[in-house]
Amino acid sequence: MRRKSVVAYALCGAMVMSMVPAFSAAAADTKKVAMISDTSISDGGWGMATYNAMVDAAKECGWDTMYSDSIAQSAYYDTIVSYCDLGVDMIYAPGNQYSDAVLQAADEYPDIAFALLNGAEDTPAKAKNGNVSSLLPDATEIGYIAGALAGLMSNSGKIAFIGGMELDTTLKKYNGYKDAAAYVAEQEGKTVETLDPVYSGDFSASDKGIEFAKAMMDQGADVFFGDASAVDSGARQAIDDANKAAGAINVFDIAQPSDLLGQNECIIGSQVTDNAGLLKLSMQAVEDGSFGGETLYGTLENGVLSAGKLNTDVVPEDVQKKYEDYIAQIKDGTFMGGEASTEAATEAE
Repeated sequence: MRRKSVVAYALCGAMVMSMVPAFSAAAADTKKVAMISDTSISDGGWGMATYNAMVDAAKECGWDTMYSDSIAQSAYYDTIVSYCDLGVDMIYAPGNQYSDAVLQAADEYPDIAFALLNGAEDTPAKAKNGNVSSLLPDATEIGYIAGALAGLMSNSGKIAFIGGMELDTTLKKYNGYKDAAAYVAEQEGKTVETLDPVYSGDFSASDKGIEFAKAMMDQGADVFFGDASAVDSGARQAIDDANKAAGAINVFDIAQPSDLLGQNECIIGSQVTDNAGLLKLSMQAVEDGSFGGETLYGTLENGVLSAGKLNTDVVPEDVQKKYEDYIAQIKDGTFMGGEASTEAATEAE
């Protein structure tokens, strides 16, 4: 039964004013996708990257887009319902934290597709109407891509990871990062330790990123990787300030999920995720009536994941070549002597 509350209608009216169509003069039968986000789409990190992915995929498929950003957890469900009542064809939720709200709404709106980016592998099976799909970049492989570079570049022997929330995907990124850095460091004749991860509990708390980065630099960390959107931006600010005070770039950051080289002086490379590719597959499935009930994985092999450009002013030429070789090993399955395990590989077995 569809839930139509006073709160939902109030939200609906407010959101109509902020909807951002990807195109003008859309045909009456143009399909529509609506994104909800608990962080800003202009945060320079996760929010911006996932919003741009929606716009890019929609442009290619000829869909219109809408969004609501910086929403509180308590408003996830009501915001989704408001868009459902507006008659969108797909709800796009970029994070596992939206799973409960997505599943609740999916049960009540069987004719709407729900694409859950970074949703758990078992989430689609929980939707009784079969109208939920998880779009899942291989989180462990993401960690490998960043960890290989961290293992090569760390001089102090300590690296750091900052998360927004302790999600399954975030933990997989951390573990992949830690394992890859340790392995690569060993191959290079040194030791690299990953500090325990820290979590802000809020993807928008850039001040937490500043606080965390300062504390972890005090512990000796000289390479950072994160999964925390605006919190990552705060960490980079603190790192840039520390490097400026030192008169040299001695502490590095690896960005994600898009190529952010040049955004901050401390960024030496990026882990890049083509979420638009995953979302495009979902839109095509809606169009041909095959959407729902599956998990779509993104990997280096299928081109959804890649390593971004390296800062050649900071990363030595020999390290650039070694990193390229390690990325090739991750892609062809020979990394860590062929014993590296990712979600996509496990699913294939």
